[in-house]
Amino acid sequence: MRADESLPDEVLRDAARTALAAPSIFNTQPWRWVAGPGRLRLYADRQRQLLVADPDARLLTVSCGVALHHARVALAMAGYAVDVRRMPGPEDPDLLAELALTGPHEPTAAERGAFAAIPRRRTDRRAFTERPVAAEVCAELVAAARAQGADLQLVGDGELAVLALSAVRAGALRMADPGYRAELADWTHRPPWSGDGVDTAGTVRAVPRRVPVRDFAPFGGPTLAAGPDTDRGARYAVVFTEHDGPGDWLRAGEALSAVLLTAVGAGLGTAPISDVTELSVTRDELRRLLPDGGYPQLAVRVGHAPPGEPPRTVRRLFEEVLEG
Repeated sequence: MRADESLPDEVLRDAARTALAAPSIFNTQPWRWVAGPGRLRLYADRQRQLLVADPDARLLTVSCGVALHHARVALAMAGYAVDVRRMPGPEDPDLLAELALTGPHEPTAAERGAFAAIPRRRTDRRAFTERPVAAEVCAELVAAARAQGADLQLVGDGELAVLALSAVRAGALRMADPGYRAELADWTHRPPWSGDGVDTAGTVRAVPRRVPVRDFAPFGGPTLAAGPDTDRGARYAVVFTEHDGPGDWLRAGEALSAVLLTAVGAGLGTAPISDVTELSVTRDELRRLLPDGGYPQLAVRVGHAPPGEPPRTVRRLFEEVLEG
């Protein structure tokens, strides 16, 4: 598809619309877009920050990075080359990225596959089957993360206990914190018109798993059956960066998006795991799984999902996230 010079502003708006499908911490969708002539700016929406679960806005920024990558994929599919300036000015820390159209672009096979995967991706908290993830797919996931300026460390079977114990510790520490419990209750019991938050109907109760899954329904509510499997064939991985600042968090989000969409394109189910990186104590534990000097930003579970699919997560109205 070739770029049409008469439609750039509408193409930019369409890219922001596509980015609505991006996953985010607690489905807060903590971003806003401002469209101008030939440009699209991505801002952090601090009013949607989880002040207890994410006091440093690490996962807010990661979430915005996922949305940024979704938008970039949409622009590539529309036939446009894009110049991306990340963290373009210290005078406005809420401005995370600026995208400018620079000319025509022929989308690659990877970009076509990623775009096709966006509407099919779901966060699937059900247990994946014992069918293993192919080694060549794992290699593609690592390459996808690296292409976005971050990295992906696959967790070996002998190291899985570190991730599992980090998840157990994170869950215990979180549920012992009354502020977190209040925040969790808020974001799992949203009014139906809000278009955000985590509906417990898309979550699962705690059952034996290789790595425990966050309990989103400790206060009750409908849930999915986790299923008879135990994630035996699932692969776990950690998205990490060389440094640990807001620019790195943004890159980690772009890498997470690329990993998720690559996995979906390969026919796999996916689920980001953020609780293990919300606390400094568990982040420090995960560093044991990484090359020297790496900083864990988020974990992810991929695998062959059971039949059916989880419900689609609600999204905000487009008019609420775009200005211009």
